[in-house]
Amino acid sequence: MPNPIEFLFDFSSPYSFLASEQIEPLAARHGRTVVFQPILLGAVFKASGSAPLTEQYGPKAGYSVHDFERSARFAGVRYRHPSKFPIGAVTASRAVLWLRQHRPDQASPFVRAVFRAFFQDDRDISDASVVAEIAQSLGIDGPALIEGTQEAAIKDALRKAVEDAIASGVFGAPTIIVDGEMFWGNDRLPQIERWLASGPF
Repeated sequence: MPNPIEFLFDFSSPYSFLASEQIEPLAARHGRTVVFQPILLGAVFKASGSAPLTEQYGPKAGYSVHDFERSARFAGVRYRHPSKFPIGAVTASRAVLWLRQHRPDQASPFVRAVFRAFFQDDRDISDASVVAEIAQSLGIDGPALIEGTQEAAIKDALRKAVEDAIASGVFGAPTIIVDGEMFWGNDRLPQIERWLASGPF
């Protein structure tokens, strides 16, 4: 059985959203599955001395928003830049880890639903009640999920995931790992497709 593709993401990353809409069909074409691993870019940026694209110097900040929207159109993905951006999504990130443990079949749909709520419907995914509503829409017990995000083991798991990502050289999102090879960014999907089709290059 081929190794799953590791998809490291932050719910506040537009490029993670765009890649999340494409990575599973891409993986399936090559007999792979995807493991969605949330990380927290705030901690990653602090470790690397970086900052969100929209908080960098003037021209780059303005260009970035334009590129988010253009890249979405190119990918055929509906996109609406959120009114509150960037955003903290600790609860939603912990929820992914809880689902992977207790409802693994719902983890991927939940990731997609949270991303769409933020980048298509402009919902405040930093609000636990919104996260619960998204879960309920998928047939997941929202209150139980939110309660699960407060478990010490889940909090520790997210913290460790961030620490491990930083230690392994992750500096942004999405970071996609294929058989130990790291690819950074939504624009690396064509390279990933070729790698899966014909091997390392």
